[in-house]
Amino acid sequence: MTEPLLPPIGMLAELTHRCPLQCPYCSNPLELLKANRELDTRTWLDLFSQAADLGVLQVHLSGGEPTLRRDLEQLIAALSSRGIYTNLITAGVGIAEGRIEAFAEAGLDHLQLSFQGARQPTTDRVANHSGSHEKKLKTAHRARAAGLPLTINAPIHRHNIEEVPEFIDLALSLGADRLEIANVQYAGWALANRDMLMPECGAIDRQADIVAAARERLAGIMNIDFVTPDYFATYPKPCMGGWARDALVVTPDGTVLPCHAAQTIPSLRFERFGAKPLADIWAASPAFNAFRGTEWMQEPCRSCERREIDWGGCRCQALAIVGDAAATDPVCIKSEAHARMAALVDETRRNVANAAGDEGFIYRRIGIVNDIA
Repeated sequence: MTEPLLPPIGMLAELTHRCPLQCPYCSNPLELLKANRELDTRTWLDLFSQAADLGVLQVHLSGGEPTLRRDLEQLIAALSSRGIYTNLITAGVGIAEGRIEAFAEAGLDHLQLSFQGARQPTTDRVANHSGSHEKKLKTAHRARAAGLPLTINAPIHRHNIEEVPEFIDLALSLGADRLEIANVQYAGWALANRDMLMPECGAIDRQADIVAAARERLAGIMNIDFVTPDYFATYPKPCMGGWARDALVVTPDGTVLPCHAAQTIPSLRFERFGAKPLADIWAASPAFNAFRGTEWMQEPCRSCERREIDWGGCRCQALAIVGDAAATDPVCIKSEAHARMAALVDETRRNVANAAGDEGFIYRRIGIVNDIA
């Protein structure tokens, strides 16, 4: 029986690919969209209005760095006027005085701030941006002073995984309501840096124990979300809650996607907002329907008791590792390709042993994409 199509409740709005940082774990595409390809203010306002009509309840304003959009206050106000919950996802550097307060005045509901390290040298080195750690601390204090709920986002990899206890202390010291320990997922630029980012198995185990203990200790004080690393998992996570099931992504040029990395699947063609209404894309786009629900599944997914728990896992990961976007996510222990995950971990370990330490990072600089692709 086919599951009835429900409206999306969440949207990730990537307002721009521009960013002041050069993080080697960035999951944005290898080829970034320049400012002249971004949707203008009027089009974003139209898109958000249609999203509200469709049933979207929350919008995550992201990038790149969304505060580089001069119209961000106007976009927040428009969403707020329709009763949509807004979460600003920011690197927290280069935000002019008074803007955070203006975001709050416009109706912003929440601010999510990323830290590349719990220590200043780690943050500045990973972001390749001198002084970024101190700027982030100031942004956190300004957000709390403006009355905004705060999430600290900690993208975890080999170079900061031992700082997890300090991330917990940092989030507490900043008055955060929530801490997200988000192990890096290997897509986009992060895939190009996988060898330098992949943690050791022992560090993963220590991290899990630390997070479990902190969750128990801080229950009722601070929520801690833990995004486990796929390469060390037994079962996959549901991608975006399931492909085109309850959320969507819009890129800076208005391309509408069922997940952040969906454009890595070359057999799919994704439509842009404006050429078609958002509701039509959500309901009728062949790309959205390609992996929606369970009818598309192969065995062992098709008869698996977890098929409506993980919804097949990550289609982009299946393509990247197995070569077939419809294959069982190789993270799953039931996949014939599951052993490839362990083999990739071993391969990265060997590569790291022959690398030049941190100098092996490929930073996200403009103009080197052709060297990576």
